[in-house]
Amino acid sequence: MAAILVINGPNLNMLGRREPGIYGYETLEDVEARIKRRAHELGVTIECFQSNHEGAIIDRIHQAHELCDGIIINPGAFTHYSYAIRDALASVNIPFVEIHISNIHAREAFRKESVIAPIAVGQISGLGTYGYELALEGLVHHLNHLNRR
Repeated sequence: MAAILVINGPNLNMLGRREPGIYGYETLEDVEARIKRRAHELGVTIECFQSNHEGAIIDRIHQAHELCDGIIINPGAFTHYSYAIRDALASVNIPFVEIHISNIHAREAFRKESVIAPIAVGQISGLGTYGYELALEGLVHHLNHLNRR
């Protein structure tokens, strides 16, 4: 059974209250409950982690080494400048999908670049919180494809 780690970065603990016109009214707890149900249907285990602190995210990525088969990460604002998170993800060699609730490519200029995307299996952006389920399904498909080789 594959183990998936879901990491949410800064301000995602404020989902449902923070700019609902952009991010919606669902809370992070709602999103986590929904993806846990989907993970169960897909036959994988899932653990969720959220932090507003870059170092805590890096520590959690390092802890995932040899314990997780895949990572889903919404790095929040760290997307655009955290080479430290990028390097942590590269160092553990775990396939991951980058997720964003809003379409980062249709927003402010500084949000359009991700320093993390070039090393990701894929990126999902702009499909709201449903993107988490798509990221999970895509990552499970990717892991299953790797295991068939």
